[in-house]
Amino acid sequence: MHHAATLGRPGAGPALAVSLVLVAIVCGFTALCYAELASMIPIAGSAYTYTYATMGELIAWIIGWDLILEYAVSNMAVSVGFAAHMVDMFDWFGWHPSLRWITPAYLPGGLTGVSGNVLYTPGWHFGFNFPAFLIVMLLTVVLVRGIRESAETNNVMVILKISAILAFVFVGMKYIHPSNYHPYAPEGWSGVLTGGSIIFFTYIGFDSVSTAAEEAKNPQRDLPIGIIATLIVCTVLYISVAVVLTGIVPWNSLIDDAAPVVNSMKKLTLLTHSQTLHWTRLAVLFGAMMGMISSLLVFQLGQARVWFSMSRDGLLPKLFSRVHPRFRTPSTATWIAGFLVGIPGGILDIGTLADLSNIGTLFAFVLVSIGVIILRYKQPERRRGFRAPGGIAAPVLSVIFCMLLMAGLPILTWLRFFAWLIIGLTVYLLYSRHRSEFSPGNGLRASQR
Repeated sequence: MHHAATLGRPGAGPALAVSLVLVAIVCGFTALCYAELASMIPIAGSAYTYTYATMGELIAWIIGWDLILEYAVSNMAVSVGFAAHMVDMFDWFGWHPSLRWITPAYLPGGLTGVSGNVLYTPGWHFGFNFPAFLIVMLLTVVLVRGIRESAETNNVMVILKISAILAFVFVGMKYIHPSNYHPYAPEGWSGVLTGGSIIFFTYIGFDSVSTAAEEAKNPQRDLPIGIIATLIVCTVLYISVAVVLTGIVPWNSLIDDAAPVVNSMKKLTLLTHSQTLHWTRLAVLFGAMMGMISSLLVFQLGQARVWFSMSRDGLLPKLFSRVHPRFRTPSTATWIAGFLVGIPGGILDIGTLADLSNIGTLFAFVLVSIGVIILRYKQPERRRGFRAPGGIAAPVLSVIFCMLLMAGLPILTWLRFFAWLIIGLTVYLLYSRHRSEFSPGNGLRASQR
């Protein structure tokens, strides 16, 4: 529907395809580390579960606190993206709600219309992104009542998402203008690196493949194949979209756009009056929205589970581990997660949120990779269903590349991230450390019972 103004931040430009390859390589090394760590723990779980069992409470707290940021902020960003697609759907059907109720209150780059007219200047304005808030609250109700993820439902969602991507690629490639590819890398290597740091958001969740280490018949062979095949397929699809998207519109018109594909298709439709583009836009909208709903569900569910686990271990108040008497779900944690995601999702823009999600995820990847290195030396005899090939090459390269991508994020994102970690350590020192299941006080009380 609308595009935010350029922020003057260096970007990859058409070389975004190179950024995607760089991120895929980073994710490949990190996924091997996740797979090794997961295979050492006989229970399914997140990075929090693995580190608690292998590296102790403090590191587990840091990762758990970091995962709260990753899950919450990534879902805020996805909810903003969903809202942008929902508004575009309204536009397709000819309904145009008031801007103040469908845009974030904070727009650091301002807001411009498709024709280039300024709708909002940069900064704060009176408004709230209700579509972003409402989709999160609706899914919160669904999660509180209980939902079972089935392979069939997941397969349908995957087919819808891939179909939407292929529809855009095959229809959009007819409208590519080669002049849009020049200059290919307008900001050079720094732009490619920054592009990787920004686009990293699209790969969040790939590490779930590694948690199947215990279920694989031959994990040493099957896991690398599964991880690499997944990353190759995703990267090919992402590169296809990037090549077509930066070929049909100038790359700088895409900055901080929460729905760049469908908005670009709208521009082309207005220019060409093509009915094919008009209907393809609707198909892409539907596929993208279904994909984002599935992502929101999975991460809201995962976020509540992390809080539930931390509460059960005594690191968070017991209210986070309360179970609904009828639905048997962690209802309190789910409701708190819903409001924690929904309200900021109505206030903040997608660029700010994506950066915070990226730095949180990359930091978790760094800690997991360092954990693999430590355990190789401290517990070399411990059984591993899967061992990352190449000695410590995979975890070392994972740390280096993740830090490299983190370096491409804005200084303001780093400051916000450090502030979050300081708050987390303060909570741990003043509250969690004394109420942990393994604190001396709890151990004494347990022995007295």
